[in-house]
Amino acid sequence: MQTEIRNLLDCHVVGADGQSIGKVGQVYLNDGTGEPEWVTVRTGFFGMKQTFVPLMNARRSGEEIRVPFDKEMIRGAPNIDVDGRLSLNEEADLYRYYGMQPADIPRQRGGETRTRGPITGEGQRAGLAGDMRGDLADDRDIDITRSEEQLHIGKESRETGRVRLHKYVETENVTQKVPLSHEEVVIEREPIRDGEMAGVEIGEDERQMILHEERAVVGKETKPVERIHIHKQDVQHEETVEGQVRRERLEIDEEGMTRDENARFDRGEDLPPER
Repeated sequence: MQTEIRNLLDCHVVGADGQSIGKVGQVYLNDGTGEPEWVTVRTGFFGMKQTFVPLMNARRSGEEIRVPFDKEMIRGAPNIDVDGRLSLNEEADLYRYYGMQPADIPRQRGGETRTRGPITGEGQRAGLAGDMRGDLADDRDIDITRSEEQLHIGKESRETGRVRLHKYVETENVTQKVPLSHEEVVIEREPIRDGEMAGVEIGEDERQMILHEERAVVGKETKPVERIHIHKQDVQHEETVEGQVRRERLEIDEEGMTRDENARFDRGEDLPPER
């Protein structure tokens, strides 16, 4: 239970309209069950005002407590002293304001204390209150620093792939027609007329003739046919980078201020001149 209560003290209250109401200041427990029943939210001038918000029907998500009331309604809640215990009358007034009617509030015991005293962040609350009192002494000017986060976008180089150049040998069958020639014997006979040749004797004789032919001869040689060159080049492109940044906002409550002035302060614009 103590851990749960301490965790509540680190939360921010968000209204039904999605607007941030403020940080939890104190936690009030139910006397009967010991469960957290109310929290106070720091609102107003630099968080000096604390407003009661019921935890009934509220939902917690991480460091946010979402309540079913909008910001304007919470800021208009009855002004009750947060330094003591809630009386039955005070708690009944709060429930009536928020339109809630729990059955466990005995109205006939109007003056009897019902809700336990507040639980605060030890040390942290006391120090904050002391700082505020010191700032509000007799000073004419109040200084406060508003901070915000900024995105710093950088670049890094990472490996996206590798290119390998590999040379291998493949075999291909090549067919080509080659014209060839060869020698053949042609026999021609021619009759001799009388008286053309005389004194020829009969005897043996032998002559030879060499015939030739062309044959296809296959030879191979290696010669370069192409040069391949690979290099890297930088290609520029744009990429949209998104991120979340937090900024501190100022909310100022002052009697007589218009709604437009409050809205301008919520946007973090300059404060108006001293009146």
